[in-house]
Amino acid sequence: LAEPREQVLDALAELDQLPQTRVTGRSSLYRSAPIGNAGQPDFVNAVACLRTALPPRALLERLLEIERRHGRTRVFKNAPRTLDLDILMYDELRLNEAGLHLPHPRMHERPFVMVPLAEIAPMLVVPERGPVMEIVAGLDCEGLRPIAAPSPN
Repeated sequence: LAEPREQVLDALAELDQLPQTRVTGRSSLYRSAPIGNAGQPDFVNAVACLRTALPPRALLERLLEIERRHGRTRVFKNAPRTLDLDILMYDELRLNEAGLHLPHPRMHERPFVMVPLAEIAPMLVVPERGPVMEIVAGLDCEGLRPIAAPSPN
């Protein structure tokens, strides 16, 4: 919703401004059909790698703040949204808390997560799932389309 490519690019820039945090890599942008509520525009997806001293819960709170600044409201599950930021992994940490599960429990099922992740971290191993490249090889990625980055001004 509301200029999705620009929303994602702006959010990536905001990630680099978080305290004690730097973006150390980011994927290309990809377009995919929405999951769940099909009556909404295609999503724009990307993955970023961060180096941060923030603990996972504090990082999640900062991500939620960015979502809110971009107009995100949580009306119902899979509702149309302006921005959706998730923590996929935090080093090798395994965590199951209310609202925070690491690694992300469905990341390995989603081409719109795994293909961009493979672009920036092809040798990464997802705990209990295996190497990123092997996961991608087992996914149907036909509906995922790379999109051009905006031209520099």
